Amino acid sequence: MTTMRNRPVLEPAGLDEVDLADPLLHARHDLGPLWRRLRDEAPVHWQPEGAHGPGFWVVSGHADTAAVLADNDTFTSEHGNVLDTLLAGGDSAAGKMLAVTDGRPHQALRSALLKPFSPRSLQVVVDSVRRGTRQLVADAVRRGTVDFAADVAAHIPLAAICDLLGVPAADREHIISLTSSALSSADGVPTEEATWSSRNGLLLYFSELAAERRAKPYDDVVSLLVSREIDGRELTHEEIVFNCYSIIMGGHETTRFAMVGGLHALMARPEQWRALKSGAVGTAPAVEEVLRWTTPALHSGRTAAQDVLLGDRFVEAGDIVTVWMASANRDERVFDRPDDFVLSRTPNRHLSFAHGPHFCLGAFLARAELSALLESLRELVAEAEPAGEPGYVYSNFLSGLSALPVTLRAE
Repeated sequence: MTTMRNRPVLEPAGLDEVDLADPLLHARHDLGPLWRRLRDEAPVHWQPEGAHGPGFWVVSGHADTAAVLADNDTFTSEHGNVLDTLLAGGDSAAGKMLAVTDGRPHQALRSALLKPFSPRSLQVVVDSVRRGTRQLVADAVRRGTVDFAADVAAHIPLAAICDLLGVPAADREHIISLTSSALSSADGVPTEEATWSSRNGLLLYFSELAAERRAKPYDDVVSLLVSREIDGRELTHEEIVFNCYSIIMGGHETTRFAMVGGLHALMARPEQWRALKSGAVGTAPAVEEVLRWTTPALHSGRTAAQDVLLGDRFVEAGDIVTVWMASANRDERVFDRPDDFVLSRTPNRHLSFAHGPHFCLGAFLARAELSALLESLRELVAEAEPAGEPGYVYSNFLSGLSALPVTLRAE
């Protein structure tokens, strides 16, 4: 294992100088010191209006983040749950897509989706993930030098989610391309035109797939959505399409970034690689630490539904409130040595899957995918070394490496 260069640390003179809505900020800088300052000096911070839109609240501590995520009566998702859509005036899928629905409609739709995402229902998918992951890692080892992000990590979560949704194998490279550019960019700040094109491409794809499933249903989640009644009514075509979009985005990008970031962290810390390799650390705690360390979803957004005191700040109804899991997962009030990557860390109360009513539906599957990858690396790889500089994704919502050239040597 080889030590790699770190991104420059950002230490602004004043907190108001930082625009957390700027994708360049997250791609180019290590924000660790900034998060510490926010937690210590302004745990509920008002970021004033800037180039990217109106002002919004920034919540950085673990306790406050968990409290906001748990209370969807006071902090609603129904206007949007990510900064870009909230700053643009709201999410067009609000009230139709699980992630941006609250109350009884959210409970009813989530209940319908719980079964296909349950451990028992996912057993066949998880077995396939293990076989597929082992094969991808074995192929990468035989090739020697690969881009771990594109050649390995991109295929593992996508295959699992596409299996669940019934996406044909021939369409999956197209889906990878669309999901990779719908919320972020690998080559500079994502343009509005490019992201909307990718999002619309996904919506069109699932619109056509849903129409096919209406005519000829299969044993997949799209067919479930087409045939299932929610609160005594069928889902509209729009609701089906939006929820397919949400599942593919939630199930692919975040897990992919966790996988790539996990290997990146292991290459930089030989003692942690040895602990994993020797079996001194089990895969279960290692998976949780990878999730905490990488925190692929930087933030979650809400809108205050009423006036409320948050910390010592008065938040008005209608204000945008963002909670930053990227900071909460490094909160020294909750985690011992939070800036160290420690695979054996326990307990590990990270918020990478969010918290409360919107806790990630695919958490079990994501953990299974990460476990399969760590097991395959442990069993098949003797040594991993950087083979070039990593590329960082440009996004104010997703965090991770868009490229990770590595050389893998066989056991």
